[in-house]
Amino acid sequence: MPIRPLSLALLALLAGCDIPGLGPDPRIAQREADARAIGGACRYALRGIEDCYNLNPKAPKAAVFAGWKDMDQYMRENKIAGQTSTIGPTAASAEADPEAGIDKTTEKVLSAPSRRQAGRAASL
Repeated sequence: MPIRPLSLALLALLAGCDIPGLGPDPRIAQREADARAIGGACRYALRGIEDCYNLNPKAPKAAVFAGWKDMDQYMRENKIAGQTSTIGPTAASAEADPEAGIDKTTEKVLSAPSRRQAGRAASL
């Protein structure tokens, strides 16, 4: 019979400790918090939720939407105007012209007059 009180005492002691590996993974909680922050930032930058999903494909969509919705409610309650983003979707897509299929940096180089042509124009 001494086993029963001993096991109850041991169980009571273990109830108060954290056993490694049994709790939730902190990386999952951090990833969800980051996704909520992304959603809030997208709303503040006046981006639609679809644009936010497209710009952040690896972020969990449910958490992004929750952050976007929370920020929307906060901005409406406090009458906060959003700020338009000065940075485009990506640097690569800002440089490329998808309609013409021409890289704008290449186009600038090709359309700029060469030094020889500039020298001829100056001497005329």
